[in-house]
Amino acid sequence: MKVPHLAVICDYREENWPSMDLVADMLLQDLRRDHTEVVNATRLAPPMRRRLTRQGTTNGGRFKADRLLNRFWDYPRFLRNRATEFDLFHVVDHSYGQLAHEVPPERTIVTCHDLDTFRSLLDGGAERRSAFFKGMTRRIMSGLGKAARVTCDSVATRDALLGYELVAPERAVVVPNGVHPACSPEAEPLADAAAARLLGPVRPDGFDILHVGSAVPRKRLDVLLRVFAELRKGFPGARLVRVGGAFMPQQKELVKQLDIAEALVVLPHLDRKVLAAVYRRAAVVVQPSEREGFGLPVIEAMACGTPVVASDLPALREVGGKAAIFCPVGDVPSWTQALTQLLTENRYPQQRDQRTAAARAQAAKFTWAEYANKMVSIYKELLPLP
Repeated sequence: MKVPHLAVICDYREENWPSMDLVADMLLQDLRRDHTEVVNATRLAPPMRRRLTRQGTTNGGRFKADRLLNRFWDYPRFLRNRATEFDLFHVVDHSYGQLAHEVPPERTIVTCHDLDTFRSLLDGGAERRSAFFKGMTRRIMSGLGKAARVTCDSVATRDALLGYELVAPERAVVVPNGVHPACSPEAEPLADAAAARLLGPVRPDGFDILHVGSAVPRKRLDVLLRVFAELRKGFPGARLVRVGGAFMPQQKELVKQLDIAEALVVLPHLDRKVLAAVYRRAAVVVQPSEREGFGLPVIEAMACGTPVVASDLPALREVGGKAAIFCPVGDVPSWTQALTQLLTENRYPQQRDQRTAAARAQAAKFTWAEYANKMVSIYKELLPLP
């Protein structure tokens, strides 16, 4: 019997969303390794057509216009022309939900990572957008609503979907993300050497506080910068390392006001092995976001044995469990106190080792192999697979 053909519908690589690329890459890897008797998985994503920008440009108004044209004109046409080749369709990023209009909805899965894409419609007072933008968002949302299954990274995201009645309860399924296999406390000489070139040698009188992710406002880097400025008073050897590209203009201005520029290291998105080495180098990883749908840096850091302090959000509590420390969103004194306590604790090997062991045990609950297993179960529900 012919093995059903699955289209894994991915983001444009040119958009440079590492977390979305990771989900697609790991799903495809595990499907091709462990489930070839169930589905024949193909990665779908056309190259971005450049009308207004040149290859390599990834920001600015013209790039945004190119993105919109590609997402809402080129990609739908591409998918429509290839739809007959496949038996199942999995859109791995909910912000591409408009593509669900181009394929049979009864055989389509969309993965929803959070509800931020829909915020202008769900919470218009918090995010004012143009009528044109809201029209595009409605198109994305209606595609999500058509899918036979919507998988969610966390219970918190599923609860939010159901709370806004965006999908029926029987169609929403929780499938947590996994930890990249590079994330380990074990040394990896080449990656560790690359991290040392980026960060310099390990300093006996200093340590690094690490943030991984974008600089969009919901990540609350303003809080992180203020907390770091306070910490520097008690730990003058501390540095703040950020992986994910440059600060936004308002954040750069805050860096100047706080006079902490000399203690900051800003790195671009990194190769997964090098990122794991940077995690291992850090004294603590922080995630001060005000909204999250999952929190990959939390489990990645813990898999590397690095302690985590995170915002007290339902999704982050799901991921961090009892191994992470949680602080109220935006509460600079609470964050400063928690980090001070943790950094002091790190000086005592027994306490540090206990926290490391707890972090690794929590992270071990999240694997991409299990992610693929659960997805295959969903695929079987939608088609009579062998």
